[in-house]
Amino acid sequence: MTHPPARKPVVVRLSRKARRTAGPLLRGFAGVEVFLLAGGVGGRVGLVDPSYLPPTSTVLAHAGRLLTDGGFLRDIAFTLGGWSAGLLVATAIAVPAGVLFGSLPVVDSAARVLVEFLRPIPAVALVPLALLVVADQGEMERLLAAYAATWPILVNTIYGAGAVDPLARDMARCFGLGRAAILLRVWLPSVAPFVATGVRLASSVALIVTISTELISGGGGDGLGQFVFDASGDPDGAAEVFAAVLVIGTLGLLLDAGLRYGERTAFRWHFERLGEPG
Repeated sequence: MTHPPARKPVVVRLSRKARRTAGPLLRGFAGVEVFLLAGGVGGRVGLVDPSYLPPTSTVLAHAGRLLTDGGFLRDIAFTLGGWSAGLLVATAIAVPAGVLFGSLPVVDSAARVLVEFLRPIPAVALVPLALLVVADQGEMERLLAAYAATWPILVNTIYGAGAVDPLARDMARCFGLGRAAILLRVWLPSVAPFVATGVRLASSVALIVTISTELISGGGGDGLGQFVFDASGDPDGAAEVFAAVLVIGTLGLLLDAGLRYGERTAFRWHFERLGEPG
């Protein structure tokens, strides 16, 4: 009696690119697990007062409850509305200005002092002034988020405009292309990856400023910052505060991951030219 040949075990081999991607992800998840475990153990064994630093399980339970609460979801939507509006306004202002500054050295040198003067001013420091000028909380958030997000986009756009290959511009002129055609076919494709990077960096800044504005302005408003402000006034609200902070951190991580994925998908050729994985 003959026996069928034994099946060889199936070995799944990951590609080099997959291994390159999976390694940092696994290490990142391991770091998060260690952090959460340390938080849970610290509260259970009495190293910290649970009323100030609740155990991880308690924070996760509160976070899950918040994500099913309609009022908290409206706060998330309100914050994201201010964040997205501010980021769009900043992009609409910073990209044309960056192309202008980067392509005309005379204009760049004339505006450089003003840019370097305004750029270090924290947007949060302008909240008291904004409270005097703008009465609506949502409008104030959009204004300050746009102010803070303008600088990363502007600086990256200026750098990208200055890095446009002069040979490509000269060749376009030799082929008889006008200024508008050179702008559309040479300048914008070269500058676009730098703009995308600036928008991704500005996204985190705009989210921080939006939530900080809600937190500082406080009193009868909406948004995640207002929720943290209200929860911090409750003697038993530590778990709610940490749960909201956990949601905010996760939200920022998801926004950055989405923008990073879009950036590397849309401009794969740019990262391949730099020798980075797409």
